[in-house]
Amino acid sequence: MQDQPVINIGIVGHVDHGKTTLVKALSGVWTDRHSEEVKRGISIRLGYADITFKKCMTCDEPECYTVDNVCEVDGSPTEHVRTVSFVDSPGHETLMATMLSGAAIMDGAVLVIAANESCPQPQTKEHLMALNIIGIRNVVIVQNKIDLVTREEMITNYKEIKEFVKGTVAENAPIIPVSAQHKANIDLLIQAIEKYIPTPERKEDVPPMMLIARSFDVNKPGTVPKKLVGGVIGGTLSLGKLRTGDEIEIRPGLKVESGGSTAWMPIRTIITQVLAGGNEVSEITPGGLIGVGTQLDPALTKSDSLVGQVAGYPDSMPPTIDEFVMETHLLTRVVGTSDDTEVGALHPNEVLMLNIGTATTVGVVVSTVKKNVKVKLKRPVCASTGIRVAISRRIGARWRFIGSGVIIE
Repeated sequence: MQDQPVINIGIVGHVDHGKTTLVKALSGVWTDRHSEEVKRGISIRLGYADITFKKCMTCDEPECYTVDNVCEVDGSPTEHVRTVSFVDSPGHETLMATMLSGAAIMDGAVLVIAANESCPQPQTKEHLMALNIIGIRNVVIVQNKIDLVTREEMITNYKEIKEFVKGTVAENAPIIPVSAQHKANIDLLIQAIEKYIPTPERKEDVPPMMLIARSFDVNKPGTVPKKLVGGVIGGTLSLGKLRTGDEIEIRPGLKVESGGSTAWMPIRTIITQVLAGGNEVSEITPGGLIGVGTQLDPALTKSDSLVGQVAGYPDSMPPTIDEFVMETHLLTRVVGTSDDTEVGALHPNEVLMLNIGTATTVGVVVSTVKKNVKVKLKRPVCASTGIRVAISRRIGARWRFIGSGVIIE
């Protein structure tokens, strides 16, 4: 079970600051696999990569940290430290909803800031504010692209970063100078992640709950019917355990329209395979990114069609809801824009974009009483009281992150 990831670490920051290159330097995996991502050179969907941190027991820190099986310094075998899953979030302003969905499964974050640009850039600020208000407390800052600047420019950028993070969750976060392109200081970064982003305590003796962040049809075109395999869901197990052969339910499930009315029907299926750390295992415990093969018709899982849903044991799932009351906590000013716009109060009939777990939906404000806001959803979600909600408002032509809420009823 050593190779099963035990924690999800988000890679966040402004577009083109080197997030995907950093993940590749750590894991050897290029997470931009979608054809449009390759063509445009940016992340569009959440990317994933698992990597096992290792340590040479004869070398001093930080040189002892590596991802290799053999120490580059003295050639001795390295020992397992921890396997982690990286969640590579898009930095482009139009894809903020995707980043917020990814934040729902992050236990900690690496904030990537390019040394060759002034700090903060718009989405650097927007992503940090999102981490701050959503409640991700364990952060490591990477000052990337140090190979492109002089020593004096790097020091100036470092001071900008320190000033930028004052008063935020990242105020005391370590700042690690890195060249992801040349894999410089990767050992120092691993040391910082091990020190500042610990594995959280998990509950395994409760019914499982899996947040679905991706879904796939893994069958290649032209596969004959008798060789077709069921659909695959990917995400993270936040509670409990899952095993091959378990029956699970997926909520909200399928949208069913009949007689002029619409209902959402939960889907039930059997687990045929569980994958963690790139390996097939018989049982999955909480933490890290996982893949679950099912008996579902692959047409139901293709093209991320089940993203935002929740899987677990039948009769132990949170309810499917299409309205709720949340206690809101709004920012004072809009982030991610060049101007300094104030965040006004929410008002009835206002349309909001809401991220609840890995789900992104639209909600209409029904009523407001001080900080408590009741919303009606266009698309229902599977959620219970106490769940955090990321709130975005339409400002100009974009949805802008303006605060968070907690479902209270």
